[in-house]
Amino acid sequence: MDLMEKNLELVEVQKLEGHTDRVWNVSWNPLSSSPSRCPVLASCSGDNTVRIWEQNSLSRSWTCKATLEETHTRTVRSCSWSPSGKLLATASFDGTTGIWEDFGDEFECISTLEGHENEVKSVSWNASGSHLATCSRDKSVWIWEVLGGNEYDCASVLNGHTQDVKMVQWHPTMDLLFSCSYDNTIKVWWSEDEDGEYQCVQTLDESSNGHSSTVWAISFNAAGDKMVTCSDDLTLKIWTADISMMHSGEGYAPWTHLCTLSGYHDRTIFSSHWSSDDIIATGAGDDAIALFVDSKHDSVDGPSYNLLLKKEKAHEMDINSVQWSPSKENRLLASASDDGTVKIWQLETKP
Repeated sequence: MDLMEKNLELVEVQKLEGHTDRVWNVSWNPLSSSPSRCPVLASCSGDNTVRIWEQNSLSRSWTCKATLEETHTRTVRSCSWSPSGKLLATASFDGTTGIWEDFGDEFECISTLEGHENEVKSVSWNASGSHLATCSRDKSVWIWEVLGGNEYDCASVLNGHTQDVKMVQWHPTMDLLFSCSYDNTIKVWWSEDEDGEYQCVQTLDESSNGHSSTVWAISFNAAGDKMVTCSDDLTLKIWTADISMMHSGEGYAPWTHLCTLSGYHDRTIFSSHWSSDDIIATGAGDDAIALFVDSKHDSVDGPSYNLLLKKEKAHEMDINSVQWSPSKENRLLASASDDGTVKIWQLETKP
């Protein structure tokens, strides 16, 4: 189906209000993709709290079902659900990462991960839920092993970035970790054998057609053979790798630059996210959300992506995070902004 030929629009479903400061990040519970479950979304804020939002199956309206507070003493910058959907990890400027368990009627902080010297900027679970990664303004990336019994052990401290690390993101199908930084680079970390140390196996920088300013976010397509990154240099970059080679045990497959999308946002692009059906969403400092799709018609210059639509003034201030729901059925997108709100959007065909 060619999305470019459809007349699509991004429709605001609901504005979620409750945070009393900027909202930094949103994360869909992975169980939101099952038809029998109500979609659940977490948001985190400069007000030191996390809010859990749930859609009512009958009214379809969203309400805040829990506020996670009194654990972090400063901004909660990032939140991420474990693959099982039972645990939520929260990264805070207070230097800690909280692990919260959903007990059905309430959330409880069951563990606090300490070790970073200062602000923790991002947290990410690997595909199996056996490890999580955190990164910080202290320039390091930490990998934590989930031991069970609410115990977490620091398995590796990865040093290599020369500045604040903005985001960590595990690959969707293998234990390959990516980090991006204020030093303008993306680093790829990998361990050749299961018990080995993680090493930096590749650095994507300007010499490899990389970004010329801070890299803010990393996202993968469902197959895991393409990656999108976004930056303070006002561009999106698409990268590709021969993941099948890695799956068959032939060693590390390097990432190469496919194409660069520029001219679509005129302020920093803070967030990019690839949907399960191949639509890339971006959120930026120009208060706009843009959607891109593979043009399916490779030009002389190689693969290209087209702007599907741009929603101007999607929020009243900077957009810090855009995230597609894991469900392919409804094409929901969540966005978080400096204006203190979260918005739920639906991609629909114009009547």
